[in-house]
Amino acid sequence: MRLPRMITVYLAGAAVLLPLAACSSEEPSAGQAPQPSAASAPPSEEPEEVNAHPFTGKPYGQLKPVLAVKIENTAAGKPQMGLKSADIVYVEQVEAGLTRLMAVFSSKLPAKVGPVRSARISDLHIAPQFGKPAFSYSGAQTKMLPFIAEASLFDVGDTRNPGAYNREPGRFAPYNLFASPKKLLAGARKATKAKDVGFTFGDAPAEGGVERKSYTVKWPAARFTFAWSEAKKQWLIWQDGKKDMAAEGGQLGAPTIVVQYTKTERSEFHDKNDSYTPLVHTTGKGSAVVLRDGKAFKAKWERESEESGTTFTTESGEPMNFAPGQVWVALASRKPVIP
Repeated sequence: MRLPRMITVYLAGAAVLLPLAACSSEEPSAGQAPQPSAASAPPSEEPEEVNAHPFTGKPYGQLKPVLAVKIENTAAGKPQMGLKSADIVYVEQVEAGLTRLMAVFSSKLPAKVGPVRSARISDLHIAPQFGKPAFSYSGAQTKMLPFIAEASLFDVGDTRNPGAYNREPGRFAPYNLFASPKKLLAGARKATKAKDVGFTFGDAPAEGGVERKSYTVKWPAARFTFAWSEAKKQWLIWQDGKKDMAAEGGQLGAPTIVVQYTKTERSEFHDKNDSYTPLVHTTGKGSAVVLRDGKAFKAKWERESEESGTTFTTESGEPMNFAPGQVWVALASRKPVIP
């Protein structure tokens, strides 16, 4: 079992010197040396331990349930809503070489999230590391429904929890379905609370990082570019050459981007156009590139089983710390499967 991460904050005790009144009985008489006062004792330093959230590395009051939401990621569904509040955002390849997102929420919830889209088989392999989270999606292939029913999650999809969803005015179907995270979690009151998923947070490795202004990741029909902003201390996101904007305003970005290279192959599922659904393998071992602080670090990843988290280490085997804050995990392949 991994030890919980702790951030240590030091509070310096300040000594306050009070002036002595002229009539004080403790005033030294003439020729008598002043006696040291208890108030003049040197300040002491006492560490105060603050819990660090296992998904973001930031302080938290209490751990809350986990909600995973499947979100559209093509131009037709943009701008997306709610992503800025996510703790972790996964980028997964889907049919036709495109990508779709799975956003994981726990430390904070947005008012709305979406557009909510259909589930994929890769989601069911990612989810178990969170225990039994609430899972929001809009439909799935009929052949895949039994797999969802058996998966380690609470199904709060649009057919199971319709009251949590609404059609957003000004958008067209199927890219207009949005959900209320609070209502979604109300339908999964026993959803697992956030726990260790293998991430470590802290200072970047002293060696091994290469300064990068940008880093591009490609899928067969999608391209992401992450560009470092020193002013915002984030990797701002471009998709297919365009700024990835949030519905709430501003460009999407995160202090840590993980490019996790995995094996991706055709699954047994395919869409109505006979385009195969990719299966992204997220257990086992592989290589990764971690972007933080304007640098790219080569790393290794390992996930022993679907119930365990994913650990990231440097090439020398030390923990690959992430910068505190939101984490994007781009599940890429050096040899992408042909749709």
